Amino acid sequence: MIMLLSALLVASLWLHQRPAPRKVTQEDIDAAVLRTLETTTPPSADARAVEAIAPSVVRVAGYSRSKNGKEEIERGVGTGVVIVDKGVILTNLHVVAGADRIAITFHDGLETTASITGTQPENDLAVLQAHKVPDDLEAAPLRSTQDLRPGDHVVAVGFPFGIGPSASAGVVSGLRREFTSPEGKRQLSNLIQFDAAANPGNSGGPLVTLDGEVVGIVTAILNPTSARTFIGIGFAVPIENAAAAVGMPPF
Repeated sequence: MIMLLSALLVASLWLHQRPAPRKVTQEDIDAAVLRTLETTTPPSADARAVEAIAPSVVRVAGYSRSKNGKEEIERGVGTGVVIVDKGVILTNLHVVAGADRIAITFHDGLETTASITGTQPENDLAVLQAHKVPDDLEAAPLRSTQDLRPGDHVVAVGFPFGIGPSASAGVVSGLRREFTSPEGKRQLSNLIQFDAAANPGNSGGPLVTLDGEVVGIVTAILNPTSARTFIGIGFAVPIENAAAAVGMPPF
C-alpha cells in the first residue's frame, strides 16, 4: 500500500511539473498558411476558366440517313453551350443544318437528342432544345463584349476533330471583323478575332474570359490553304448576337 501511494505521488508531481501546451498564436497560423502557399501550386487562370465553363459545354453531332435509308451517317461533330438550364443550347447553324438527327452529350455523360427551335443564319447560329437534361445542369454565365479589348485573355472550349472537351488559350486579336467562307456561302460581320487554337469541331463552342464568362460563340477559322486547320486566326460571334437568337434581353 505504501509503495502504491508513493507511485501515485510521484506521478502527480510529474504531471504538475510538465509544462502546459503552448497556445497557438496568429503568427503560427500565418506561418502555416505561408508554408501551404509555398508548397502548393494553385491552378492557373486558364484552368479556373475551363473549370467554370466545363459543366455547360456539350458535344453536338449531326446524323443523316444513308441513301438506302438503313444506316445513320455522322455528318460532323461540333460543340454547344447551355445558356438556359432547361436544356437550351447555342451552337453554329452549319453544325446541325440538314441533319436528320441531332445528338447531344452533356458534361456528365448523359446522351440525348435535340431539336432546332430557332436559327439566326446571318450569324451562323442555331438554338437547340435538348429532349433530356441532367438534374444539375448549369447554364453558362454570359458577359457583354462592350468592354472587351484586344489583348484580353480568352479560352476556347470544344471538341476539335471530335476530341474533347479540349481547351486552348489565347487573346482577343481584334473586334468587329468580317469573314467570308472559302466557298463564299457564309458572310459574317461584327466578329471577335482571337488566336486561341480552334479547329473543325470547335464550331459552336464558347469563347470565355478568364472569369469563365461567355463572350462569344466560336464560328470560323481563317486558313487560305485547303487544309482547313488553324493557323492563328479564329472568329467568334459576340454573345450579344447569340443571346438575341434565343430572345434573351440585351446586356
